[in-house]
Amino acid sequence: MKKNIDLSLYLVTDRDLMSTATLEEAVEQAIAGGCTVVQLREKNASSREFYDTAVSVKKITDSCGVPLIINDRLDIAMAVDAAGLHLGQSDLPISAARRIFGDDKIIGISAATLSQARQAQSEGADYLGVGAMYKTGTKTDAADVTMEELMRIREEISLPIVVIGGINKTTLPAFYGTGIDGISVVSAIISQPDITAAAAELKDMVKNLR
Repeated sequence: MKKNIDLSLYLVTDRDLMSTATLEEAVEQAIAGGCTVVQLREKNASSREFYDTAVSVKKITDSCGVPLIINDRLDIAMAVDAAGLHLGQSDLPISAARRIFGDDKIIGISAATLSQARQAQSEGADYLGVGAMYKTGTKTDAADVTMEELMRIREEISLPIVVIGGINKTTLPAFYGTGIDGISVVSAIISQPDITAAAAELKDMVKNLR
């Protein structure tokens, strides 16, 4: 894995759900609580807004030694020299993104089936985001993944796996002992009144994943 990235507590941002006045505050507080990766997701921003936000957030992640992953937008990831890029199944192929972005960068991809996971591994992905495991308001178009499918993926695929979709302190224990590498969370951290405390609680719980 590039840079031996710690995927255990993977924050995905959503400015519509955050409890703070600014996204920068939310990210800073989440990292203070133990988030190990930050993915910047800006579905409704213009390219300039996305870029400006990425520059601002990257100052925080860099100062804390936490990798910044850009959701979907290879151009933004390159423009700010982000640590990585996260792709969906309908985005650029991993091979094309890798050719442009470089071998030293992290490229992850969302996968909902074993066949998608196999393809991701063969194309050189660095990690998988497997889900959605539960219904979630942030990804209404995401397919549901059964625990059985997750375990099939884990058994066959050697890539690090982060589960996504409806993961919170209530649903997290279902993944204890599954051998996954981390959890990807949005509202379970960013929407909480005390973001730092929420992140710290989840950080303590993810120790039981493996």
